[in-house]
Amino acid sequence: MTKLIPLALMLCVTLPAAAEWPEFRGPTGQGHASAAGLPLEWSTTQNVVWKQALPGLGWSSPVIGGGKVFLTTGVPRTEGGAALRALCVDAASGRLLWDTEVFAGPDIEAQPLHKKNSPASPTAILEGDRVYVHFGHHGTAALDLEGKVVWRNNRLKYNPVHGNGGSPILVDDRLIYNADGGKDPFVVALDKRTGEVVWKVTRSVQPKQTFSFCTPLLITVDGVRQVITPGSGAVAALDPKDGRELWHVKYGAGYSVVPRPVYGAGLIFIGTGYNRADLLAIRPGGEGDLTDTNIVWRTTKGAPLTPSVVVVGDEVYVVSDMGVASCFDAKTGTQHWQERLEGNYSASPLAAEGRIYFQNETGTGTVIKAGREFAKLATNKLEERTLASYGVAGKAFFIRTESSLYRIERK
Repeated sequence: MTKLIPLALMLCVTLPAAAEWPEFRGPTGQGHASAAGLPLEWSTTQNVVWKQALPGLGWSSPVIGGGKVFLTTGVPRTEGGAALRALCVDAASGRLLWDTEVFAGPDIEAQPLHKKNSPASPTAILEGDRVYVHFGHHGTAALDLEGKVVWRNNRLKYNPVHGNGGSPILVDDRLIYNADGGKDPFVVALDKRTGEVVWKVTRSVQPKQTFSFCTPLLITVDGVRQVITPGSGAVAALDPKDGRELWHVKYGAGYSVVPRPVYGAGLIFIGTGYNRADLLAIRPGGEGDLTDTNIVWRTTKGAPLTPSVVVVGDEVYVVSDMGVASCFDAKTGTQHWQERLEGNYSASPLAAEGRIYFQNETGTGTVIKAGREFAKLATNKLEERTLASYGVAGKAFFIRTESSLYRIERK
C-alpha cells in the first residue's frame, strides 16, 4: 500500500458513520452524491490520500459505510479455477481488514470470459450489519461486518454467456437480481435473512438472444412500488412482493443490456444493448404491453452500450462506450450538446455539486459543469485500467483500478 500522508493525519480523516455509499451507483442507485467538497482535480500523486493494492481481479464498484469499503474479487487457485472473495478495506488508512473466501472451485473462471468482465463484476450491497455479495451463476452470500459468512446460495445455475455483471438490489427483506442467461432468463428474489428463494419468475419476453447483465432499480409511481428490470428485448416492471409483472415495453432485438435504469423527470431512461444502442425515455405506469403508448422519446445519438446515464433536473447526461458525451432535455429528447471525451467508457457517470464526473477505461476522469452548454472543468489521470464506477463517502472518491483502490480527497 502507498501511504501519502502521515498516520496522525489519517486518524483525522475518518469518515463520519452516516456517510455511506451502500450499493452500485450510491444511495439512490442512480449516480447522485450529496456530498460537498469533493475534489475537482487529482492524479497519481495529487489529492491521493492512499492507494491500496488489491488481490486478484474484479470490477465490482466500491460500497462504503461505517468507515469501511467493501469489494469483491476473483483469485486464481493453484489447483485450478478461482476463489471468489469478499474484501474489506479501512476507509481512513487503506489497510486491508479482511479477505474472505465465499465460493471456490475448479469450475469457477480464473480469467474473465469477456475482455471487459471479471470473475467478480457485480457490486456488493451494504445494509446494517450485513454485506451481500453476488457472483451471478456462481452464487450469492451474506457476510457480517467482520467477514464471517452468514449464508450462501449457489443453487441457481444458468449460463451467463460472457460472465457475470448485473448487481442485486434490496427491497425490504428481499434480495432481487436478474439471471439473464443464454436460455430461460429469469428474475429471482432471495430472503435476505436466509438466502432461500422467495419468488422466481420467467421473463415474459424472450427474444432470440436472451443474455443480458443489468441491475434493477426500485421506483415508486403513484404510490405503487415497481422493480424496473431491463432484459433482452424488453424492460419490465415487477411487483417486489411476488415478482408479478405489472407492465413491459419491448425494444426489439436488443440484447446484452448493461446500463442500469434511471428514473427522473417522471421518466425511466434505459439503454437497449447490442447490436445497436438506443436510449429510451419511458413513462412508467399502466398494465400489460405499453410498447405503443409509453415510449416518450428515443435516440441512437451517443447512446451507451455499457455506462448508465445520470439525470440532473431536466437534463440527462450520457456517455457512449466510444467516449461521445451528450446532454439531452429529459422530457423531450432535444439535444443540448454533444462532445467527444478522451478514451472509451464502461464506468457510469456521477453527479455531484453541479458537476458531472466521467471515468474512462484507462483511468482518466473528466469533470464537466452540469448545464445546457458544455464546459469542461478538469481532466484527471490515474493511468490505470478502470472499468468500475465511483464510490463516494464524506468528501472522498473511492476509485477502483485493475490492481488497486484509491482514496481521492482534497488536502
